[in-house]
Amino acid sequence: MSNLNITSTDKPRRRRTRYWRTRHAQTGAQHALRQPVWLFDLDNTLHNASRHAFPVIDAAMAAHVAQALGLDAAAAKALCMDYWDRYGATLSGLIRHHPHIRPQDFLHATHPLAELTAHVYPMRGLQRTLARLPGRKILFTNGPHHYGAALAEALGIARYFEAIHGIDDGGYIPKPQTQAFLRLLKRFRLNPRRCVMVEDSLANLETARKLGMRTVWLRPGWHGHGAVDVGVRELKGVATVWRNR
Repeated sequence: MSNLNITSTDKPRRRRTRYWRTRHAQTGAQHALRQPVWLFDLDNTLHNASRHAFPVIDAAMAAHVAQALGLDAAAAKALCMDYWDRYGATLSGLIRHHPHIRPQDFLHATHPLAELTAHVYPMRGLQRTLARLPGRKILFTNGPHHYGAALAEALGIARYFEAIHGIDDGGYIPKPQTQAFLRLLKRFRLNPRRCVMVEDSLANLETARKLGMRTVWLRPGWHGHGAVDVGVRELKGVATVWRNR
């Protein structure tokens, strides 16, 4: 039998199974992963955030920064992008350079729940995939807790998750920083070797892999990476991997 942690002696599966396996996985995880702890990213992993949520959040961020710092719209948008590129999150740059802006106020203003939940675009097979996966499930997002909770409800998947860990639950430290992962592990008393991280962001998976987690990359056309145990073209492929373990 094989699982997310597959050795080099495993025989290849049928071509219609859309996933790939790495050869460097260790052999001792089969028992540990029978009841894993699934850590799911939210945006562009469980739903297509690019279609609606991200444009709404980006516009709200620029508006809030413009008002707080007295900038015009173009300058505020540029600053948000600059902080995103430099620190991994606009909020991290604001905390560092503009401490008078309260993180909780920023997160509340930039995640208008009524507007964000008015249109949601779940990944194909979302509920069925989560229902088929054994083990605990935690939503691990760089968004605030209230956003994660609202989107989980709107997507009809709240019942599948035992907990939500937002950026505000982890001291406003975003993925892919190691401390963001360590705070989650400490909060829920998790052994990283029992965790499986499902993400669309390779940078986040690289940190997870360094900590000993198994990793699943949601990316069409994936061709292999040392930080990735399994690549899937679609979210529903995660359940296919588990079924064929």
